[in-house]
Amino acid sequence: MTDLTPPKTMKTALILSLLLLATHPAPAAMHHHAGMVMDEKGMIMNDNPDTLPRDCQKLSETVDITIHAGQQHATRFNGKMFAFDQQEWHVKPCAKINITFINDDQIRHQLMIHGLPGYLYPEGMFHLELNGAGELKASLIMPSQKKTYLVHCELPQHAEKGMKAQLKVDGGDGDLPSIPGISAAVKADSYPVDWTRTNVGILLLCALAGIAVPFFILKLK
Repeated sequence: MTDLTPPKTMKTALILSLLLLATHPAPAAMHHHAGMVMDEKGMIMNDNPDTLPRDCQKLSETVDITIHAGQQHATRFNGKMFAFDQQEWHVKPCAKINITFINDDQIRHQLMIHGLPGYLYPEGMFHLELNGAGELKASLIMPSQKKTYLVHCELPQHAEKGMKAQLKVDGGDGDLPSIPGISAAVKADSYPVDWTRTNVGILLLCALAGIAVPFFILKLK
């Protein structure tokens, strides 16, 4: 009688394969964990389309906002490298905001809103992130408090280079600092020149060289 039992090596290989599949799901699969949805495209944290804050009895309005992020939106701000296409939004207290976040670059950008109530938004944060060009959609419901919320990209130097905005509820409680086109920087960019004799001499020498070199080139021709 023929023994159909797989050899031990085949059993071991089968078990290892099943373990690998269990611990490494398909790349396109969405991962859900503690308010976070993530895949190879990007991440959404603390999406809230329907739970009211404690100080809201009902929704006051539903607002659809599309926010673009990328280098092309920073060209209107001197010295900035990244920006959102808008730097300020206004909504009513207890408004539901449906956000469409579009990354126009081929690098990673985030849209983060800080200062939200922690009982509803863990760590007081709403977060959208795209690993490159693409689009994400999520919602949040604002509390009734009259307040200005920071909206920015938290990647190193992205906010400092211009990717910063503000969201005002009920007119807000003032402007945040360093919002491009809206408020002054906490520390303005400054590029002082040390006008020593040596530096002035080098500058003049470079200017003379820039004038003289083309004449020498023309003579050689």
